[in-house]
Amino acid sequence: MFHFHIQTDSPIPPSQQLVEQIQFAIATGKYPPGGRLPSTRQLSLLTGLHRNTITKVYKTLKQLGLVEAIPGSGIYVKLQKCDEVPGKGNSPRGMMRGFIDKMLQKGYRVEEVRQWFLEEIQWRLACRELVIVSLPQSDLGTGRLIVTELEPILARPIQLVAIEELPQFLRQKNYATVITSRYFLPRLKETIPPDSAHVIPIDIYDYQTELDIIKQLPRDSYLGIVSVGEGIIRAAYTLIHSLRGDDISVITATVDNPSQLDYIVRYCDLIICDPPSYPRVKDILLRLSPHLIRPTRLLRSNSYISKKSLDALKRELGIRN
Repeated sequence: MFHFHIQTDSPIPPSQQLVEQIQFAIATGKYPPGGRLPSTRQLSLLTGLHRNTITKVYKTLKQLGLVEAIPGSGIYVKLQKCDEVPGKGNSPRGMMRGFIDKMLQKGYRVEEVRQWFLEEIQWRLACRELVIVSLPQSDLGTGRLIVTELEPILARPIQLVAIEELPQFLRQKNYATVITSRYFLPRLKETIPPDSAHVIPIDIYDYQTELDIIKQLPRDSYLGIVSVGEGIIRAAYTLIHSLRGDDISVITATVDNPSQLDYIVRYCDLIICDPPSYPRVKDILLRLSPHLIRPTRLLRSNSYISKKSLDALKRELGIRN
């Protein structure tokens, strides 16, 4: 028999607790299809709840299609065709059943699985309270770009911490959500203690539009790349060189290098900037445009973080679209 336990001082009503526990017991096969559930009297003795409350719980489960009453016999888990079983296939409940089955096959008890599941949910909810972006010290410019993009979307302050400093930072906290580029995920996981934070890797925008434009540039063109992050510039330079080789000249600059920015604006046919750099480069272009021998095109790239990663982050942190 499933071990029922009701937290009487919980903000969750006892009836709801019991409904969830019975559903959990059914999902794990502790009460298989066709299996008889405890009577209202038995369940009242097991849980300490009034029999009227137990009756309401079973009524709720009947409405959910999980149990049925057989007159003169009792309450049973409803028999259903395989393609009608709630949660079959890739549905959330189906995936949960599959996970629970694997844990039970490994020898763990249902009560243990339930406790670990609840603890993990509580921990993840707590992790939402502190969001950190972490990249290597040498690439904190890219980290600032990530923070700049995420803060208005996630509607919360985000701290930027170098990977090298993250272990010490996390020792002062019991929970955190740490966001990093997938490039640095292995390094970050090697640096911090296991289970010290909920780590979420992000994928970057594929820059296909920008790459298509670069492919079409005439031979001997001058291309400028401006970003807040040196790591972004290094990756962009390598990628562009792999596309065009020496066919075009690539000049790069971080947004905080005014002399190099002036040089790029004066001599490049096309300048591609990340969103934070765009206003600065645009102002320089407007200032220098009367003195330019040939027109310079300015292209603002898309967001650094991919839409898929942004959507996943919003789901993880409980942000509604």
